[in-house]
Amino acid sequence: MPDRRTTFSRFIIEDQRRRGGPDTELTALLNDIQTACKHIACAVARGGLNAPLAQAGINVHGEEQKPLDLLANDIVLRACEWGGQLCGMASEEMEQPYTIPDHYPRGRYLLVFDPLDGSSNLDVNVTVGTIFSVLRAPDGVTEPTEADFLQPGTQQVAAGFALYGPTSMIIASLGNGTHGFTLDPEIGAYTLTHPDMRIPERTCEFAINASNERFWEPPVRRYVMECVQGKAGPRGSDFNMRWIASLVAEVYRILIRGGLFMYPRDTRESCKPGRLRLLYEANPIAMLVEQAGGAASTGRARILEVEPASLHQRAPLILGSAQEVERLVRYHAEHDRGEDEVFEAPLFGIRSLFRAPSLSLEA
Repeated sequence: MPDRRTTFSRFIIEDQRRRGGPDTELTALLNDIQTACKHIACAVARGGLNAPLAQAGINVHGEEQKPLDLLANDIVLRACEWGGQLCGMASEEMEQPYTIPDHYPRGRYLLVFDPLDGSSNLDVNVTVGTIFSVLRAPDGVTEPTEADFLQPGTQQVAAGFALYGPTSMIIASLGNGTHGFTLDPEIGAYTLTHPDMRIPERTCEFAINASNERFWEPPVRRYVMECVQGKAGPRGSDFNMRWIASLVAEVYRILIRGGLFMYPRDTRESCKPGRLRLLYEANPIAMLVEQAGGAASTGRARILEVEPASLHQRAPLILGSAQEVERLVRYHAEHDRGEDEVFEAPLFGIRSLFRAPSLSLEA
């Protein structure tokens, strides 16, 4: 078992020794990623002290970009393009895959990433982060196209996210557990502080954006309603609701305290199948959660088994303590079979969050 003096770099090397041999390309790539995270952490920590940055525009998803979104994206590209481990990258901030410049060697890995998750919270000083996923390029590919990135989450070689908050951290998995590393400013290295993280099996917390309640599918309404009813309801226990609106912060809380995070599919006709991006948000997060003993689902399928159809594909995401995820998956299955029960729902009615005397889940 690694000890608390283990740096992220040492951990990677020792993990590969346990697997039977070093993968120097993967080691170098993950070291480049952690270097990028250090630079982004510095930029985020400076906040309003940063020199004025160029104004950002609208990204491929129709969302307003923050200047730090573009800066973080550029930091990852510059940190990871030169080393010869990658033959391509893809990011939330770029419509098309990024081609490694010709003057750099090509490697056998692909990197997909969200350079600054939760950036809409920067103005209010909430924890943000970087999410990344490492995939193997198909054999013989040196100039990947979009199709080469469309791999299910089960094919991930490594995944992780960085946190830029009260402390800077990297949470990572190489396929053998989920481990947390805290940036030690005295030595400038991410150091193992949370080995073999395990999500608690039982929980009394859930996280969902309640302002979207009117668009939830019946299984989600049923689950939330039961939690809100507390000890008087079918769960027989009081639940707390959390919502940070920063995926990395939500997932870290669940890794530490357990719980359920939901950004489910909803019923808006104009809405995409989900809010979060499959390749560079849902898949890497799902790998970390599963490696920590939790579960991650769309509500109807395991996230890691979803076959991607496009680079920026969206997906519903329900993750956390395995028992809670399994309960919500069962509710979706019962609904799809037409077996919903009818519940009284005084808090989650048709008109608003706190009106309407009852709700039939058949509605």
